[in-house]
Amino acid sequence: MKGSPPAYRGRFAPSPTGALHFGSLVTALGSWLRARALGGTWLVRIEDIDPPREVPGAAEDILATLAAFGLESDEPVWFQSQRQDAYALAFSRLLDAGQAFPCRCSRSALAALRGVHPPSCVGTTSAGATAPAWRVRVADVVIGFTDLIQGPFQQRLARDVGPFVIKRVEGYFAYQLAVVVDDAAQGIGEIVRGADLLDATPRQIWLQRLLGYATPGYAHLPLALDASGRKLSKQERACAVDRRDPLPALRAALAFLGMDPARGGDGSVTRMLRRAIEDFDLTRIPRTSAAAVGS
Repeated sequence: MKGSPPAYRGRFAPSPTGALHFGSLVTALGSWLRARALGGTWLVRIEDIDPPREVPGAAEDILATLAAFGLESDEPVWFQSQRQDAYALAFSRLLDAGQAFPCRCSRSALAALRGVHPPSCVGTTSAGATAPAWRVRVADVVIGFTDLIQGPFQQRLARDVGPFVIKRVEGYFAYQLAVVVDDAAQGIGEIVRGADLLDATPRQIWLQRLLGYATPGYAHLPLALDASGRKLSKQERACAVDRRDPLPALRAALAFLGMDPARGGDGSVTRMLRRAIEDFDLTRIPRTSAAAVGS
């Protein structure tokens, strides 16, 4: 119908650096429920653009685990390793517009500046560095947005971040560039993900503006923490969820998102998810991170 808003399109984009753990399940489930509650499309994208950190077979394992929890992509899964030409085109556009520059600054030089790169390079070259990293220029502007869960958030890019890397010294395109290009290419209208990426959002909005992309809505979910108060992560060897017996972890993930898992009964994953779609309410999701109890 003329004038109708575009159909909802959301996504879950894990990195294949290990098995799916409880924190990732919460993110996958939250984004899937948001899409289903709005009658939209949910996509899965594998962010495999960092070969040194990837675990062989992890992508296939993640997809199999998602399927066991009833979370399957509505369209073919995208793999960022197959999207290099698209990233190269966006990089060339930034380079041609004078928005990107080579950088050989050492980590120690940047550490002295709290890790914030100044408008121009500080002159200290990384030991043995022959190829540069590439950074995008930033203006002295405040980038702000209202997150659907966390509320208003803003960042002064030049002061808080500085020019940031879009192509690494190893030649790999950086996450910030790849995620922006792919969200635009897939028509993602809202991004539901973990609150650990809240701080990265202004940088992505800046790239969206430079590349002429629309800015999606954002909803950053609270993080699941371990007993020490650290974010559950593959790097910290968080335990994988058990796809052979998905109901306990599914109930725990629903409770973490502020829902009553008992409403879905104990019969099956399908029944529990069907009831969860009916009950899903973004405003009931807590803002603060919490321990992953009973996962």
